[in-house]
Amino acid sequence: MTDISAPIFDFPGSQHLSALDGHTRIDLPTGMLSLAGPSVTAEAGHLPVRGDLAHIKLAGRYFVPHYAVPMPHTVAAAGASLRAAGKLEAEEICLLPGGSQFDVLDIAGGWAWGQHGEDGPVGYVPLADLEGVA
Repeated sequence: MTDISAPIFDFPGSQHLSALDGHTRIDLPTGMLSLAGPSVTAEAGHLPVRGDLAHIKLAGRYFVPHYAVPMPHTVAAAGASLRAAGKLEAEEICLLPGGSQFDVLDIAGGWAWGQHGEDGPVGYVPLADLEGVA
């Protein structure tokens, strides 16, 4: 295998790149490679992080495939139940008072996953119980 970034096929009139172009990495790492550094576990219930998604403010502290910017919503006047999963049979974590802020990080199947306020409990709320903020 060559250390240059050059085309695999040689077509007449094509330009060849030098062996020391900007895409060539001369000092390749050797030995075993690993992810290293501090590993932090999420505080259950009050940290907006799941296995696949986390609040953008947690980037750099928690490694997940996606980070989301919160979409602020207001809890409907009647209030809403914050649940541990996106289904009516799921455990109720707490009741959210009407008019309070709920930061939505994910929406799926008629449920919103997010956090109550800046550092409140995290869970699922039916979309019907939320109103968008203009």
